[in-house]
Amino acid sequence: MAVILPRLRQALEQHGSVVFLAPNPDTGLGRYAGEVTAAGLHRPLSAWVDLADLLEAHLFTPEIVSDTQIRVQFQQYAPVPSPDDSGYGPDGDWARVDKLEDPVFVLTFVEALRRVNPPPGGRVLALGVNGGRELDALNIAFPERPFEVVGVDIEPAALKAAKRCHPNWQFRVLDVNTLPNPALGKFDLIVALSLLQSPGVTQDVLLSNLRKYHLRPTGGLVLGFPNARYRDGHLSYGARMRNFARPDFSLLMADVTNARRGLQKHGFKVFVTGKYEVLLTAIPATLKTPGNLNLEVG
Repeated sequence: MAVILPRLRQALEQHGSVVFLAPNPDTGLGRYAGEVTAAGLHRPLSAWVDLADLLEAHLFTPEIVSDTQIRVQFQQYAPVPSPDDSGYGPDGDWARVDKLEDPVFVLTFVEALRRVNPPPGGRVLALGVNGGRELDALNIAFPERPFEVVGVDIEPAALKAAKRCHPNWQFRVLDVNTLPNPALGKFDLIVALSLLQSPGVTQDVLLSNLRKYHLRPTGGLVLGFPNARYRDGHLSYGARMRNFARPDFSLLMADVTNARRGLQKHGFKVFVTGKYEVLLTAIPATLKTPGNLNLEVG
């Protein structure tokens, strides 16, 4: 792989795409990467997926050439702007993103919601809700359990889109930096996805205000920290720091660790899960974790 990687990088830089033959990974099921098979050195398909992402290229669906070979094609990501560049709200590219189509996110988010386990009729506060698409996970986690949901955001147009999707829930314009807000009341579950690292948000202050003024004694939180970016529509793994070519997890790890320590200090059990979005779930230490967290066939 140390020989293949720079050669493919050079070919992509020169031509924008590259096609090559590789041993059919199906011949090496159960083998470790690099072990010898009848087709050659075994490399699972996941290795080519990871390599394409490392080289900032799309992986086309491999073509089976024979029992021992597949044809693989990489194509460089187009130099299109990231969703951040098109602005926030229903007309921006973020409105096109559906996190519930990421299998790791939907599974771990449902698990997180079930860990908190808000009661039927419980109150749910969603911060930075945008178009409200991720709130569909409440119905996935608890298909027959009604909730009183309040979604807040600074973008009025985004909240209108959220209201169209969820007409029975409340949505209001609110800057999280103005919390606490007595008019909101207290909640059994507070969700904040991809919010705490936003410019202008002070994580420690916001979490303190939520815990003190807006969380019921038996309530819990689900906090999402982005660990990816979008490149030409592709979800590319790894948190990026400004001016860094490759992912660097320093700020992500610091923010997650600080949130975890702060919540544990105040009597919460904390779980950290996820991949492209790291999810921190906090529930009171006195509560028992529900037995079945799995996403099952409906």
